[in-house]
Amino acid sequence: MLLRNIARLGLTAAAALGLTSTATLAQAKIEMKVAHFIVDQHPMAVWIKNWAEKLAKDSGGRIDPKIFSNAQMGPPPVYYDLARTGQADVTWFLTGGTPGRFPVSELVNLPYLVGSSEIGTKVLNDPELRAKYLDPEHKGVRVLVFFTHQPGQVHTTKKPINSVDDMKGLRIRFSSPTIRDFVAALGATPVGVAPTEQADQLQKGTIDGTFIDYGGAGIAFKLGGILKHTTEMYSFVTSFGLLMNPAYYDKLPADLKKLVDDSVKGKETEIGNAWDVIDGPGKKLLMDGGMQPIKLAPAEDAKFRKIGAEVSEAKVKELEAKGLPARAAYDMMKALSAKHATTSKNFWQ
Repeated sequence: MLLRNIARLGLTAAAALGLTSTATLAQAKIEMKVAHFIVDQHPMAVWIKNWAEKLAKDSGGRIDPKIFSNAQMGPPPVYYDLARTGQADVTWFLTGGTPGRFPVSELVNLPYLVGSSEIGTKVLNDPELRAKYLDPEHKGVRVLVFFTHQPGQVHTTKKPINSVDDMKGLRIRFSSPTIRDFVAALGATPVGVAPTEQADQLQKGTIDGTFIDYGGAGIAFKLGGILKHTTEMYSFVTSFGLLMNPAYYDKLPADLKKLVDDSVKGKETEIGNAWDVIDGPGKKLLMDGGMQPIKLAPAEDAKFRKIGAEVSEAKVKELEAKGLPARAAYDMMKALSAKHATTSKNFWQ
């Protein structure tokens, strides 16, 4: 009898320990390293921080985000591979940061294709566009969501740009390969400069100007006081993505996988608005530093747009010659942009 009671107690204790162990594992924290290259004050950095903190809250504290901002993990071009290799679990990457790596996806950056971040973000997350053309280019990562900034301008340190002719001879920083071609077609010399190096290169006079949106110029990279003229073209967007390392995603329990998936569904308007609303504040910061905005005369605007259309057609033909489905992807992007322009913020109106 005594032996049986001891055995029963032993089994009960073992079962209790097993339950405790299971409960402990279920509540164990899973660190999530989130890395990006933008300053903490930028609205998209705030959006990512809020997104990560909401995941932590909704997971009951099981997801434990650690954010590495302001290029702590390296310059902008490395962030795709940080997610791919697992050095970071989640990253925000710049599509044009590694020119030619995502050629079909970069088509959204062609001149005058979309009129706001809201439109661009809706275009890029269209399920059919992603399944056919975008996701296949992004190998080795799990794309959570794509997005664009609001359309950008050309900003200069000395010479004002009132016409296409004024572009001739200037050294202008481009944000992506498609904008590099646009800069060249306008008669300027395109210069590749990392976003974080713009201020230094502008101050040194290595470049005369830069293609960037108001929010990026005024808020993200603090170019107020350096830029003296902005020609308000609203001519292009730059595309980005929020990525997750696939191995990290695969190790998550099923309920946390669903939580991650749901966290980015239907967020296109929210993300787009976060970008579009910084246009005004970014412009104000530049103007406070002495920048003078320039509105193009209709005839000159038409000239810029005509050159933009020629650049777009040339790029599509170039990629088609390489066997890429550029025409079909570009036509779908244009159709989606026109569709969403009727119900979204549009800087061209």
